[in-house]
Amino acid sequence: MRRFFKVLMIVTILSQTVESLNAQNQPSPPRVTIELPGGKAAAIPKGPYQPTWESIKENYSTPEWFLDGKFGIFIHYGVYTVAAHASEWYPRHMYSNPEVQRWHTEHFGGTVDKIGYKDLIPLFKMEQFNAQEWADLFEASGAKYVVPTAEHHDGFAMYDSKLTKWDSKDMGPKIDFIGELSKAVRKKGLKFGVSNHRMEHWDFMYPKLGTKTDLFDPAYADFYGPPQPEPVRKPAVGGEEVIEDQNYAPQSQAFLEEWLARCQELVDKYKPDMFWFDNGVNSRTLDPIKLRFAAYYYNRAKQWNKAVSISTKSDAYLSGSIRDFERQGRAPKELTDYVWQVDDPIGDKFGYVEGMKLSNSAIIIRRLIENVSRNGNLMLNISPKSDGTIPQEQKEILLGIGSWLKINGDGIYGTRAWKKYGEGAIRFTSKNKNLYAICLKWPSEPIFIASLPIIESKVRKISFLGFPNELEFEQNEQGLKIILPKEKITENPFTLKIEGINL
Repeated sequence: MRRFFKVLMIVTILSQTVESLNAQNQPSPPRVTIELPGGKAAAIPKGPYQPTWESIKENYSTPEWFLDGKFGIFIHYGVYTVAAHASEWYPRHMYSNPEVQRWHTEHFGGTVDKIGYKDLIPLFKMEQFNAQEWADLFEASGAKYVVPTAEHHDGFAMYDSKLTKWDSKDMGPKIDFIGELSKAVRKKGLKFGVSNHRMEHWDFMYPKLGTKTDLFDPAYADFYGPPQPEPVRKPAVGGEEVIEDQNYAPQSQAFLEEWLARCQELVDKYKPDMFWFDNGVNSRTLDPIKLRFAAYYYNRAKQWNKAVSISTKSDAYLSGSIRDFERQGRAPKELTDYVWQVDDPIGDKFGYVEGMKLSNSAIIIRRLIENVSRNGNLMLNISPKSDGTIPQEQKEILLGIGSWLKINGDGIYGTRAWKKYGEGAIRFTSKNKNLYAICLKWPSEPIFIASLPIIESKVRKISFLGFPNELEFEQNEQGLKIILPKEKITENPFTLKIEGINL
């Protein structure tokens, strides 16, 4: 029989009734946390990393697999896909947004005090989930790493946890989603990471409407928290609800120790190649607990002899992290002196929503090219349905990207940014002694690259990836002129391999 840590009430639940607690702006009962030995998460294992920024900076280096891989898959998948409404923030909106709450009542047959978010868990069945099929698709897409959400803001663990019963192995589908997918993905030779959003769970589902909810019912305190009142945050940017970086962090020390213990469990159980955090960890006030995690994770990786990395947004980690930008619109527009990635959704939402608007292969390929030329990666988020299927339209987009990479991958994988990211409609990457000129569209005239005058580097050969014949070219003090075939060969971006130059 599975053992769970006893739930420890930090202080006794206040004597108010559930009804009075649900009144708008009323105080929440204190958080409930799991009982840990000595009240602390596990100690940092022996190794070179200590919980200081200086130690992390001294010992950390970005994994070569990340520098070479360029294209990854992000996955938002969880209980929120049962509703398939509003967004992956459904568990927040159903308690805070009157329209979403009305929709919830109409579609699930009861108000949120009777049918709350917890009641969607039995409906989350994953009955069509097939880890092997997912891994096959990711391989065909050309992705080199895969990062699913192990726990989103809702607090439901998508893995087999010993620290909580509120997980996908004990409830709902009765599947260790992270475990099954990690095995299938790694069999394909792809890297596997996890994202953990638990820090946001502290106040994510706090109700903002003067209606009764199930959020403060002590029977579910080990799942809901219960949620704490939100601190004052900066307004949404660009109409997007984003948890902003704050100097103040309201989480209790007991909550932080539990957060660390859950992160450690993911590290030890699944040995992730990447550990990704959302905005909730941005605050400088959280540095001590973040540093303890980094030292724990990186010392464990040393024991495994694996190259791994944390990835975070903003300057959440002052060192030892790959910087992530949420959505392509926030990506650097110029060449950077640091490596980074963008997590960008395949549609207008991260989690699956009925009728969601999708992007297309051409747009995503363009974003990949732009990022790689500027020293970045693209981690494309997909949105599976509640039953465990990846919608056909999303599959076709992924396969379209894969088809392009089969031809042009030599100019993407294993490359590094050049001294400049591009000229006009051309983007550059480099590898060995080769420069790759990725042309975003078919030109009406011969290609001219002013950045390659003969006095700097004499070109030996130019080829068109995916096509057999070498191209004619002329090079002088003004630059390099490349003669393309008269007939347009492709409507897609294409790659010219320029050999023999001094990089």
